[in-house]
This record gives sequence, C-alpha cells and structure tokens, in this order.
Amino acid sequence: MIQRFDTGPRMSEMVVHNGTVYLAGQIADDATADIGGQTQQVLDAIDALLARAGSDKSKILRAQIFLVDLADFAAMNAVWEHWVVPGHTPARATVQAALANPQWKIEIVVTAAV
Repeated sequence: MIQRFDTGPRMSEMVVHNGTVYLAGQIADDATADIGGQTQQVLDAIDALLARAGSDKSKILRAQIFLVDLADFAAMNAVWEHWVVPGHTPARATVQAALANPQWKIEIVVTAAV
C-alpha cells in the first residue's frame, strides 16, 4: 500500500511505502532567518513529518542537503550535529545548489524507515 500525505497537483509532502518514508524537500517557513535558523526550521519540519508517519530521526536512512552557499556549511553542520541522534547518523550528501526561492538557504530531503 502507498500512503500519500498533503498531496497537491505537483507533489506530495510525504509518501510511505513498504516501511519506508520518503519526504519531499523541506525548506524554512521563515526565509528571512540566517542559515542556523533556517536549518532548525527544516529539521523541525522533518521531525513533524516523520512523527506523522510513525517514524523519527533515529530511523533516517539517507539525507540530501542542498545549500545555496557552501560558506554556510559549518554553521549548518553545527545545527545538524546537535539535532541528529548520536550513533544513528544517516548516509548523507551535501551539495551546493540554486534553490527555487532566492531567500532559501537550505533544503533537505530525507528517506527513513517507519
């Protein structure tokens, strides 16, 4: 069975299939925040979505992080490392990318087990 959450004409915010949770890219609600603030907002959104699926951050399998400016890498990592569960760090990639809104500094895509 496939479960889709917050489905719109372009995408679903989250899809659950066969014990795996796939999140759409998460971005900050307050795009005026600095990289630390935007990163925390994104991680909070991930926490909330995973909870809706019956999962949590200790079950993240993979994270893809898109940063507009790699100069923000250390500040983003400081927030990430405080948030991630020690001993449960997922496979991760971080790349520099232009995002759809020029105010967004970060977008994170997560895949997790239920």
